[in-house]
Amino acid sequence: MDETALIHSAQQGDLDAFNTLILHYQDIVFNTALRILGDEDQAQDAAQEAFISAFRSIASFRGGSFKAWIMRTVTNACYDELRRQKRRPTTPLEPETSDGEEIDSPKWLADSSMTPAQKAEADELEHAIQHCLDALPTEFRSVVVLADIQGMDYTEVAIASHVPLGTIKSRLARARLRLRECLRSFEELLPSSFRLERESTL
Repeated sequence: MDETALIHSAQQGDLDAFNTLILHYQDIVFNTALRILGDEDQAQDAAQEAFISAFRSIASFRGGSFKAWIMRTVTNACYDELRRQKRRPTTPLEPETSDGEEIDSPKWLADSSMTPAQKAEADELEHAIQHCLDALPTEFRSVVVLADIQGMDYTEVAIASHVPLGTIKSRLARARLRLRECLRSFEELLPSSFRLERESTL
């Protein structure tokens, strides 16, 4: 995919070019919204709003990381959705979407060779992680989702979040600390590497 050419065509009003870009990013946009909002229906709404916003404003894109730019639109859409709710979502994350497609898990959970028992344990851990993500303030939750789950570098996260790089590093450090504290109550579910890492900091 020639992303630069597609962006240029989309900026000229080529809807097909824009749709091609969206197809490339739709999964990461939806999964990011799902992690931030914790609810599938709300995530679908936020993703749709993000793409509408992206289409309306793509002419303003001036280069750099298009991924970071598109992630900024979905982060903003999630914030808008949370402001509309004015309450913390309580619906737990399910391991599959309504279409039966498996939702991307953090890289440290992925293992295609898991037994059914291990898969069940991983699902429990997935719910624990989402529970602890939901307990974070929104600005902390979003940076963890972008950096640790979607694998974006700090600069991309800063662009997506529209805050300085130093603020991203500070929020990420504090968010990770809060996550560790929250996940202690689920310690029996955690990978041994996590437990060892935590013990080494005590």
